Formats: sequence, C-alpha cells, structure tokens
Amino acid sequence: MEYELAVIGAGPAGFSAGIYAGRAGINTVVFDKGNGGGLAAIAPNIENYAGFESITGVELVEKMRKHAEKYSDLHMYEEVISIKKNNKDFTIETTNDKYKVGAVLLAVGTDHRKLDVPGEKEFTGRGVSYCATCDGFFFKGKNVAVIGGGNTALIESIYLKQVGCKTVYVIHRRDKLRAEKAYEDEAVEKGIQILFNKIVKQINGDELVKSLTLKDAKTNEELELPIDGIFVSIGVIPQNELAKQLKVKLTDQGYIIVDPQMRTNIRGVYAAGDITGGLRQVVTAVAEGAIAALSSTEVLGKSYPY
Repeated sequence: MEYELAVIGAGPAGFSAGIYAGRAGINTVVFDKGNGGGLAAIAPNIENYAGFESITGVELVEKMRKHAEKYSDLHMYEEVISIKKNNKDFTIETTNDKYKVGAVLLAVGTDHRKLDVPGEKEFTGRGVSYCATCDGFFFKGKNVAVIGGGNTALIESIYLKQVGCKTVYVIHRRDKLRAEKAYEDEAVEKGIQILFNKIVKQINGDELVKSLTLKDAKTNEELELPIDGIFVSIGVIPQNELAKQLKVKLTDQGYIIVDPQMRTNIRGVYAAGDITGGLRQVVTAVAEGAIAALSSTEVLGKSYPY
C-alpha cells in the first residue's frame, strides 16, 4: 500500500499533522500502536487550551480524532515496527502490513517515567499526576507532594505553591537534590518542605489518594504522609526507537533534533510534539504537527498552501 506521508503517533501533534497534510492534498496515513491521544488523553482536565475553558483529555483527543479522520486515514492499534529509507522513499513495516511512503513524520512522543509502586496505576487521574502545569490548579488549597529531585521537580513544586496548594512537599530518595541551587533556594523561600532520603513505597487511598507510605533510606523506618495529590517528576522517556533506526540525530537526552521547519537531519523525515523536547503542552504539539506536515510538501512535490 502506498501513501505520500506517514505520521507515526496519534497524539495532538499527529492528529494536527493529519489535518494539515490532508487539507494540503497530501495522501496521509496516521499510525498509532494504541487508540491514540498520547499523554494528553490521561489528563483529567485541560484548562489551558484556547477555546475550551475546561475539557477532559479524553474529550479533547476525541474531537481531534474526529477532525483528523476527515482528512487522513487513521490506523489505530497498528504499531510501526520498522522504517527503512530507500533512494527516493521509505518502507514502513507495521504489525499488519507494509507500506511505501514519500515522507515520514515522527510524532511518537514520550512516556512518563514511572515509580512502579503499588497504587500508582490505580490512582492515576485520581490524585496521581505527571504534569503540574496540567493538573496543579485542581489541588488549590490541598496538600500535595512532588516526587523527584531535579530541576523539573523543583519548578513544579514552586508552580504548585503559586497556584495555591496548601502544603507542598518535595520527596527525594537521596540526601542532596540534583536541581540547581537557585531553584532549591526559591523553593525553601516559598515554604516548600523538602524531605530527603525518602523512598516512596506505596500510594494509598480509596476513591482518591489519601496518603503516601515512605521509607527512610538510611534508617529503613516507614512513615505515612497524609496527602491529596502526588506529582511524579522523575523524568520522561523519549520514544526514539524508530528515530534511531533512521539514524536521526538526537540530543544527549534522546530527543529528536529539528530545525524551525521541523526537519531532521534525514531528508524526508520530520518530527513534532513531545519527542522534540520543550514545553510538552498540547498547544505546542499541535503547532509543531502543523508545521511539520506543511514542511513535507517540499519533498512530495506539492505546493505550499499558505
């Protein structure tokens, strides 16, 4: 089967790319190993996407899906296994079939690094979050904990204090933070409580999160910390396996390097969304997907429509 453009990943960037490419007259297929939506789909509420004062991640993603399917073929639950660059095109092998395409757009995103402790999966969306910017406002006046010790964890803790969380803890498994001292100083100045040498053993609750079970890394003593919200900030994992197959250049952190037109170092290969690093917001992913889709016209013999 042949298409002009293959978009790998059906999150906000991928759906946006499908819309813009299809409207530009590009015969486009969008693949996703699951039902699409990416990390946006697990956001309980999104209140910072223009046009929607409040909308669940699932609802927003479903609107994007319905929009995209008007302009592109959506192949959900069809995982891309390999991509091979030929002289003038690419061969894509999926769990279902093989395809010839003229250009590839990697919108594969990232995955949150997990704690892998009891209760984490059960309470995701019910007190456990991986994005303070997305969900912090919903914990105004409540007690929250940020798990992690890097810059992102400290920045998120400061943000949570700014949006009105009552008590903010930073829980770190070591005796020293990895974050820059300036962030640590600001956190302490704002009254954020930093708990060192504490390992998360379990997340407890009923319908919602109620507490954390922590173990002291030095004494092995366990304690239960009453808490309403938990923000896991121990990093994300770029989904860059396909990029590596294509010999696409990556940053030291594993993100795809792109120019302002979302081109990679491999002609005909573009990238958009969280896989390029940056803010990891729906609005930026949608913008990058549009730019990448229209940039692909240069290798597909299409005229730029704008």
